[in-house]
Amino acid sequence: MPYPTDDERDRPWVMRTYAGHSSAAASNRLYRRNLAKGQTGLSVAFDLPTQTGYDPDHVLSRGEVGKVGVPVSHLGDMRQLFEGIPLAEANTSMTINATAMWLFALYVSLAQEQAEQQGADWHEVVGRLTGTTQNDIIKEYLSRGTYVFPPGPSLRLITDMVAWTVANVPRWNPTNICSYHLQEAGATPVQEIAYAMSTAIAVLDAVRDSGQVPQDRMGTVVARISFFVNAGVRFVEEMCKLRAFAALWDEITLERYGVRDPKHRRFRYGVQVNSLGLTEAQPENNVQRIVLEMLAVSLSRNARARAIQLPAWNEALGLPRPWDQQWALRMQQVLAYETDLLEYEDIFDGSPVVQSKVDELVAGAKAEIARVQEMGGAVAAVENGYMKTQLVASLAERRRRIEAGEEIVVGVNRFATTEPSPLEGEGVIETIDPEVEQQAIAAIQAWRDQRNQSEVDKALEQLTAAARTDANLMEATLGCARAGVTTGEWAGALRVVFGEYRAPTGVSGASAGGEAAGELAAVRDRVLATGEEIGGRLRMLVGKPGLDGHSNGAEQIAVRARDVGFEVVYQGIRLTPEEIVAAAVQEGVHVVGLSILSGSHLAVVPEVVDGLRAAGASGVPVVVGGIVPPNDAQVLRQRGVARVFTPKDYELTEIMNEIVDVVREANGITTATG
Repeated sequence: MPYPTDDERDRPWVMRTYAGHSSAAASNRLYRRNLAKGQTGLSVAFDLPTQTGYDPDHVLSRGEVGKVGVPVSHLGDMRQLFEGIPLAEANTSMTINATAMWLFALYVSLAQEQAEQQGADWHEVVGRLTGTTQNDIIKEYLSRGTYVFPPGPSLRLITDMVAWTVANVPRWNPTNICSYHLQEAGATPVQEIAYAMSTAIAVLDAVRDSGQVPQDRMGTVVARISFFVNAGVRFVEEMCKLRAFAALWDEITLERYGVRDPKHRRFRYGVQVNSLGLTEAQPENNVQRIVLEMLAVSLSRNARARAIQLPAWNEALGLPRPWDQQWALRMQQVLAYETDLLEYEDIFDGSPVVQSKVDELVAGAKAEIARVQEMGGAVAAVENGYMKTQLVASLAERRRRIEAGEEIVVGVNRFATTEPSPLEGEGVIETIDPEVEQQAIAAIQAWRDQRNQSEVDKALEQLTAAARTDANLMEATLGCARAGVTTGEWAGALRVVFGEYRAPTGVSGASAGGEAAGELAAVRDRVLATGEEIGGRLRMLVGKPGLDGHSNGAEQIAVRARDVGFEVVYQGIRLTPEEIVAAAVQEGVHVVGLSILSGSHLAVVPEVVDGLRAAGASGVPVVVGGIVPPNDAQVLRQRGVARVFTPKDYELTEIMNEIVDVVREANGITTATG
């Protein structure tokens, strides 16, 4: 967005809602409705198979197709997704990381088709494309979990995309450094700033050292780096955090990369406020949380977001409906058009309180950046587990404060009495027809049948050949897009060359720390006593079935289970039900805990239960945690699940106590202990 002079009214930010589900056609209808309501940018949510490089008919895609976003498997899906939306006039944000190059190639190929249909010069149309590909793989290893390849090849894909877009799509943001997910994984403001800046340094160093961009063009590269931040409810601290971000970015890009133009050094960021801070208990309170968090990124003109997307009030319950998303959009419009917010210069300039907090955050972030750089940079700090361990520990400490009542969450650990809500009940969330997955499988099989297979094979051969050299992979990827290659085929070809990666979990170095000694000790005594009665130390397998990579909950359960005396088996994310069953049998565990946030619980959890029975381990109980609507929880219990925990169950030690009950029940032990 252009910045006006100080005597003009500031322009509103780009207004988005994060949307997409079921199918390209259904999502297209949603986008067009949102644009008609005054939304000024699109924010595309892709489903987990698309994000992790699988087609809908892959075994790991079971239960995940169309759940948390739209499935896009090939150029035909991209055509359908943007039907009736001229890409040269759109501002599109795509939440895509490991497969960012692929989805961007589909987007560019569609823009080329639209230009040719209009008789326009496609180079000129592609050059006008504006938007963002998230494309921050470092935070995927730390928090969100939709990585595919090891850090080195992943950084190469980002570097190639940055170099290609600077030359060919100069208004596009090819990478978007995401501190958003770091905060949701437990980062303090200092850690959020430091790890995001460390990631940006890793990307810029890689681009500079690749030789693909002349040194005198580094200012152009820096100008296209954008950020995606989180804003929590401590909105004064969050506002100071954004001012600290801006000051530090200006300093780093000037001193480390020699960027002289102040416009190139401007800290450009979009924001979604804290989704994981929304509560299932008294969800109506989420409305004021969202508004307060929006103020954090809009009040300070010199650190104001240039794009904002707000979650819906009921996202802790499930997928929001169009009306819920409209409510979130109207919050932005009221702030931008009814208030006088945009009429003033920065109202915090000169405040000693604000400046003191900004200085504190900058100093803390610089010290943490220095620690990361001493290790060899962000990639090294991912590979050695340092950053992940720090985040898991920070989140464990926050959980402890909430459980101890030191940090108040209204409606959860304080002021929990409530009147019945007219907003809750049947139909409060969007539900996805189970047939969506079968339709997607049939559609991709039909796509494969109608394309020219020899052209597909040739394009994939050229891609793998290029991947074995140091050539820029964008042109080969564009060739794949135009030939009709699918998402799974593109990622599969690169998997062969680059291999796959499993990031450190960070669990081994974290602890519940200052948890109330009495409560923890009481449960630890029960774990020990129950183990003695059964005949060995209690073992718990914590599993993440399917493609859901949001592992915060699973990691905190694993940490607390270990702290109360369980021997914990936790292998990280992205496991098939068959792999979880095999591990449970091999390790001889006494209970299996499954964590799912993607809505695929009804598809994958029964497969684990049935698999244990088939393997002769029917006596091993299964418990489930995640965003599970009440009706679904009842179905899971009917299918043999012993307990279902949702975000309302925030006391981890009490959850451990219930899991001990489950183990005792499964082993026929009725005498109370402890």
